[in-house]
Amino acid sequence: MRLSLKVSRISSANYGVRRLITKYGYDVFFTIAVMCLAVIAGSYFFIEQPFLRHLIIAVALVLFLFALNFFRDPDRKIPKGNNLVLSPADGTIVAIKNVLESDFLKSDAVQISIFMSPINVHVNRIPVGGTVAYFRYVQGKYFAAFEEKASLDNEQTHIGIDAGTFKVFFKQIAGFLARRIVCTAKVGDPVTAGARFGMIKFGSRVDVFVPKNSDIKVAMNEQTIAGETVLAVVPEQKVA
Repeated sequence: MRLSLKVSRISSANYGVRRLITKYGYDVFFTIAVMCLAVIAGSYFFIEQPFLRHLIIAVALVLFLFALNFFRDPDRKIPKGNNLVLSPADGTIVAIKNVLESDFLKSDAVQISIFMSPINVHVNRIPVGGTVAYFRYVQGKYFAAFEEKASLDNEQTHIGIDAGTFKVFFKQIAGFLARRIVCTAKVGDPVTAGARFGMIKFGSRVDVFVPKNSDIKVAMNEQTIAGETVLAVVPEQKVA
């Protein structure tokens, strides 16, 4: 009985760690955690000067807390409703404009761009339920993610979802600090609105393209929450 209870507590603790830290960042987070622990231990035992020792320990703690904050993965309340396009990212709306989307929608569309700062949650979520019908990885540069040219020139992944009566296209775009895009979505995968599918490490941007006649529900400089904020509502329509 005691052994069973102990195993249960250990399992619960491990589950808590998994829920706290995104699986997409285990490698980086635990590398940083071990490095910080080693620096703190080394400073405590081998640096005699108090000021320098405390400074190094403080820097290591700040780095650890930054990593903990960056790789956190909170649960979200997914809104219910028909034809909702949810935000795939936490961040700030930096662009809302009419464009011609020629990769997947192949029609006029509204582009909604979200800038993710290093302090935002960086786990990305599926904006609309359906089937992944398009995927492409694009090599590129690393301009600051809030700059408009980042949408065209930076490293990015392109994902298109067929929701049945409409399509949505979105891009994970690397920023100045981001050097790795994680995306688990593959062509043919069935997906659910609000489900986790990847992340962009250390600052980034997400562009979402919805049909032109969509009812846009956000405004410039508005803060978004991945899986909760409704970006747009798409009228019923037939997909060509």
